[in-house]
Amino acid sequence: MNPDDADGRLRRLAAAVEDAIPDALRREWERRSTTDAVLVARQGIFNAAGETTAYQFSYRTGDEMAPAPSTWSLKQHDEATAHVLSATFGRTDLDLVAQGRPLFVRCTRPYLVGDLTVPARPDRLVIEVPHWVDVDREIVTGVRRLRDAGFRIAVPSFVSTAHQRMLLPHANFVKIDVRDLDVEGHPVVTMARSYGATLVAEYVESADLNAHARELGFRLFQGNLLEPASVLDRASSRPVTG
Repeated sequence: MNPDDADGRLRRLAAAVEDAIPDALRREWERRSTTDAVLVARQGIFNAAGETTAYQFSYRTGDEMAPAPSTWSLKQHDEATAHVLSATFGRTDLDLVAQGRPLFVRCTRPYLVGDLTVPARPDRLVIEVPHWVDVDREIVTGVRRLRDAGFRIAVPSFVSTAHQRMLLPHANFVKIDVRDLDVEGHPVVTMARSYGATLVAEYVESADLNAHARELGFRLFQGNLLEPASVLDRASSRPVTG
C-alpha cells in the first residue's frame, strides 16, 4: 500500500471519529476540563532571615474521604506525582505559582529511573526522592543522570537509613523532621551534611523547634509555624500544548 494512501485513510478515520462525538458529550468534556478542580498544595521553604527561597508542591484531592497517602499503592503514588507535575509544570503560568523560585516535588521510581519523563525545567524543579522508594543501583544511576542534567536532588525525611545514605553523594538538599531531633540527635545531622548538602528543617511547628534547628546549623526551614500549606486550584490555568 502506498504510504500516502495509508496516511489519507488514517486522517479520514480520525475525522470520522471526531464527527461521531455528540455535541452534548463534547460540551460536557469542555466544561469538565475547565471547571473541575485541579488541586495542589504549596508550602514555602524559608531561609534563616525568614525569606521564601523555594516551595514544596504536594498532591491534594477535594475528596475528604480519600485514603491517606500512607495507604497508597505504588501506582497511586505515581499518579499523584503525575498530577502535581501536570498541575504545575504542565500549565503556562508556572512562573506565577513559582514566583521565580525552585519547586520541590516528590518523584516516584519511574521518574527517577527514566521510565517516565520529568519536565525539562532543571532551573525550577527540585526532585525529591521519597522515603518509601527502595534505593538500589538503578535508582542511584537515575539520580546521578538527573543531577548531571542539571536537576537538584533532595532527600526528605532523612533518618540515616542505609538506602538514604546511598543518595547523599548526589543530594543537594537533605530534609530532617525536627520533631525527631531529640531522638535522632547530632549523629543524623552530621551524617546528613557529610557530603555538603544544604540541610532543611522539616515540620517546624513551634518556636522551640525552630530555635533548636538553627542551633544545629540548619539553613532552610519548612513547617506550619512559618507557613501552613495552602491549596491552589489550577483548573483555570491554561495547559501547555505542543
